[in-house]
Amino acid sequence: MFDPVLLKTFVTVAETLSFTGAGQLLGLSQPTVSQHIRRLEQEAGRSLVVRDTREVRLTDNGDALLGFARTILAAHDQASSYFTGSAMRGRLRFGSADDLALTQLPQILRDFRQLYPHINLELTVNQSHVLTRRLAAGQLDLVFVRQASDAQAGRLVRRDRLVWVGHRALTLEQGQALPLIVYQAPSLSRTLMIDGLERSGRTWRITCNVREINGMVAATRAGIGVAAFPGSLIPLDLVELPASYGLPDLGTVDFSLLDNPTAPREPVDALVSAIVGRQVVPGP
Repeated sequence: MFDPVLLKTFVTVAETLSFTGAGQLLGLSQPTVSQHIRRLEQEAGRSLVVRDTREVRLTDNGDALLGFARTILAAHDQASSYFTGSAMRGRLRFGSADDLALTQLPQILRDFRQLYPHINLELTVNQSHVLTRRLAAGQLDLVFVRQASDAQAGRLVRRDRLVWVGHRALTLEQGQALPLIVYQAPSLSRTLMIDGLERSGRTWRITCNVREINGMVAATRAGIGVAAFPGSLIPLDLVELPASYGLPDLGTVDFSLLDNPTAPREPVDALVSAIVGRQVVPGP
């Protein structure tokens, strides 16, 4: 029913919230992007995008179509890869931030290995700053990392709110220094937490330093402090702390793909397409 070319333009507009930005990513003029959206709206029989002088946003129908569009494009890519991917060979050194293990990324990587059995996929899981450093040193070909929303580096996959999280039974006494569970420095979430507390004049103390997501989840479940999680990655038995705690806003973080320009393009582009084509949301 829907033209994949139009769907790809629509998804890119939804991700960038910009007709100009979408055109730059797709190699299309702004009028062509507008034409694609109008044609898709005609096919759907619904208004999908609202655009004025201040912003671009999706309508409720646009939000609904976005999920379908990503699924259709992923299926389209998988069908194409089934018949063309087996010939692709080489080595792909891929690095992923450890908290992305809580999303559909493991399933995406399993599917990728089935579609491209002759690509030797080497996976490294670590903190984002370590992966970024290894990418710059030429030790990795592609990394999927968490970074500040103003970094504007690489390909944005999704943006998420960073929120305060604790065990549902956690209680904090008034005037008590806030007990923090943090990644070892350097860490983006650690910096945002401490800077926000310092600006708001809230006292704090570190009760646990962790190296990876399993330690972060375990310590938070034990109730020994509060942590910062992307809003969509909060484990089911933990909760976002309510506004009544008076904690500062932590802003947003980006999950982005950064690649090594000297890496072999075919395997890199294939994995980028596989990740961008699927919604990277919490897994089952």
